[in-house]
Amino acid sequence: MTKLTRRDLLKGAALATAVSPMIVPRTVFGTEEKAAPNDRVAVAHIGVGGQGQGLLRGTLACRAAQAVAVADPYQDRREAVAAVANAKGYADFRKLFEEEKIDAIVVATPDHWHVPAAIYAGKQGIHAFVEKPLGLTIEQDLAIAKLYKEKNLIFQYGTMQRSMAHCYRGCELVRRGAIGKIKSIEVTAPNGHGGGSTQETPVPATLDYDLWIGPAPMAPYTVDRCVTPGSYFIYDYAIGYLAGWGSHPLDIMVWASDADLSGPITVEGTGLVPMEGLYNSVINWEMNIMLGDTPLEFKTGGDMTKFYGEDGQWIDIRRGGLTASSPDILNSFDASAQSILQPSRSGNHVEDFVLAVKEGKPAVTTLEESVRTDIISHLCDIAVRTNSKVAWDPIKFEFINVPDAGRKMISRPIRAPWTL
Repeated sequence: MTKLTRRDLLKGAALATAVSPMIVPRTVFGTEEKAAPNDRVAVAHIGVGGQGQGLLRGTLACRAAQAVAVADPYQDRREAVAAVANAKGYADFRKLFEEEKIDAIVVATPDHWHVPAAIYAGKQGIHAFVEKPLGLTIEQDLAIAKLYKEKNLIFQYGTMQRSMAHCYRGCELVRRGAIGKIKSIEVTAPNGHGGGSTQETPVPATLDYDLWIGPAPMAPYTVDRCVTPGSYFIYDYAIGYLAGWGSHPLDIMVWASDADLSGPITVEGTGLVPMEGLYNSVINWEMNIMLGDTPLEFKTGGDMTKFYGEDGQWIDIRRGGLTASSPDILNSFDASAQSILQPSRSGNHVEDFVLAVKEGKPAVTTLEESVRTDIISHLCDIAVRTNSKVAWDPIKFEFINVPDAGRKMISRPIRAPWTL
């Protein structure tokens, strides 16, 4: 493994935050003292691979936070990261809850662990930042929503665009009626792909493979199973980029419009499930969705959420920038006006979460909105795999119309001894 240093992590934090056009906090560069230990939010990081290390940088750069523990089934990875973060390392995340006093967790595991890990924490009253996508099934989405509401816990989703100033500005403009009534919406997300070796190979000595598999079905180890991007595209662990990337632009749709609450959601379309190789999540999708009476087209492409309003006006929001059919639309934004949405507190998505926990106030994302976003991705997966049109009640959170095969997809078996 490449040797890590604390300077490497802090430099990564600066680069990650600089993606947003908001001001970079001085804490990113380590030029401010941390708050007193008793005044910091104690954070444990579960999953410290590539994305997990990026999120850990955010915690290390946050004046109000203290990284106290990391958990990862890869021994070499957790030991290296724990050393530079000055935190204790654990193979099994459950152990850290027994030994550490923590206020919050950051979950950046493979997708199939997102909700089980967060539910385990939530039952103990721990707040959670969870990387996208959310649940492996609709059942998981509803289970975490119910628990965190009952426990009154703070939840933040890993949809980082919510901490980007231009995305907030674009969503505020749509909310304020800058393009009039929304007539239609177009969403695109990067495609997945097929492939992946199915050849069984020895499990690396540094990996607790049984723990990595966890609640998913046991399967032979291959060189592509437990690494990026393999775990993103294997159906036992994810539904592919329908949710894994689609959560970003679909979340912008929810944030800017609430169109998904305007009436029944109907979903139909096409997609391909690769039949050879290890990767078997839906690719090449073209989905036609009705959000009440608002049409939404969701297909593969770049990361984009485009709102079409009256008289041919439009606003296009993506992490790479904000554009509109006329400069006058963007220039109409009044920064002094009362915000409709919850803006970023810091410009750093992890710090936004830490501050929400510290202040006891809502995060820049909400769990309800995250569930709504994730369910749309699951409806698309069900529609493609059953070759049918499905309908969903977004208020009651239940199917209106779905074939028997699709109804069975609302949940999946969980491998013993794990439970939801």
